[in-house]
Amino acid sequence: MDEKILIPISFFLMIFGIVYLIYSTRNRERLALIEKGVDASIFMQGKGKGVPAWKIFVVNLAFLLIGSGVGIFIALLITTYTSLNDGAVYPSIIFIMAGIGLLTGFKTAKDLDKE
Repeated sequence: MDEKILIPISFFLMIFGIVYLIYSTRNRERLALIEKGVDASIFMQGKGKGVPAWKIFVVNLAFLLIGSGVGIFIALLITTYTSLNDGAVYPSIIFIMAGIGLLTGFKTAKDLDKE
């Protein structure tokens, strides 16, 4: 068996295992609560309230991409006007600006949730 095929297979099995664990645990918790006689309406709380998940995802993705673009631009300026190593400047500035973009997206999504 070729060794290169093991990577996608193991990645798929890892994702499948995580999803299975999440759903089976959630199902067991719900069954335990129902057996105790807790009202089933607690599973519906939170549905319909707040901002839809896709809006939060879009906001965070937009700020991530904006931060990455600004990071590439700043890294270009730094490497053009200084004698710093390109291999060190580009990844560090891109990751820093992407992190700042994600923080900004998180704050914006939190403000959307308050509305």
